[in-house]
Amino acid sequence: MKKVLITGSNGFLGQKVVDLLAPNDNYEIVAISKSPNRNPNQGHYVFNQVDLLDREALNNFLSTHTFDVIVHTAAMTSVEACEADKVACQLINVDLVQVLATYCEKNQAQLVHLSTDFVFDGKKGTPYNEEDSANPQSEYGKSKYASEQVLQHSNCHFAILRTILVYGVNADPNRSNLVLWAKGKLSQNEPIKVVNDQWRMPTFVDDLARACQLAIERKAQGLFHISGAELMSIKEAVDKVADYWKLDSTLISEISAASIGQADNRPRQTGFDLNKSKNELGYVPTSFIESLAVIDRQFKAFGR
Repeated sequence: MKKVLITGSNGFLGQKVVDLLAPNDNYEIVAISKSPNRNPNQGHYVFNQVDLLDREALNNFLSTHTFDVIVHTAAMTSVEACEADKVACQLINVDLVQVLATYCEKNQAQLVHLSTDFVFDGKKGTPYNEEDSANPQSEYGKSKYASEQVLQHSNCHFAILRTILVYGVNADPNRSNLVLWAKGKLSQNEPIKVVNDQWRMPTFVDDLARACQLAIERKAQGLFHISGAELMSIKEAVDKVADYWKLDSTLISEISAASIGQADNRPRQTGFDLNKSKNELGYVPTSFIESLAVIDRQFKAFGR
């Protein structure tokens, strides 16, 4: 049995990883978050309320546990928030990773760390592989690339999972993402404006949680690209959402990224070559349409 720490367990991905691993008898799960536990699933794991930025509290917590694996989902992910508060961005996205890497070095533990397609500038024109050079254009992207460098220069056993535009649904009704935002607005017959000149391979959150488990099972080491397999514009993704739930697509209007100040701080086109993750981890992404069917079932299960 592996003892696994999941940071940011109240977060979108964090909850999914807890829900996936906790029922598995191969794992002893400990979940931590700054705020009280918001996951309605309270069974098969231990929750501790720990402020990751309270260094003394974090060190005290870590000193009383010996983990085999840390799945580090906690992060400052808003591009605008990172630009507005660079100090907090550095503390959360970079310095904290150094603390966890040091712990993993000392305890011979594996660190599964999440990163982003925003480490790239989006100018390549074809899907990025793990060997492509990073050139982040935002404070967020720079901080996540810096966190990767922390691990690359450590003696920690790490697996970095870069991902793209994560979407899906969990039990928290306050969580939003592209799919939930578009479905919610259109269901209320509200018009929405959607960027038509940025392209992504959106990632189903359930797939990303599964990739975290695969990284643990395979004792993965190094850098891996995890995303959906379909490249589409943000507008095309929203069109698919409207079509699946039979919502009024005439409410959708197209805008450019530049018109809302998102042309320079977000890459124009990203997408991942998934061959390494497929071959070394056994990662298989869910198609976008299939994921919408799963989300629809999960909505009903969550009573929403």
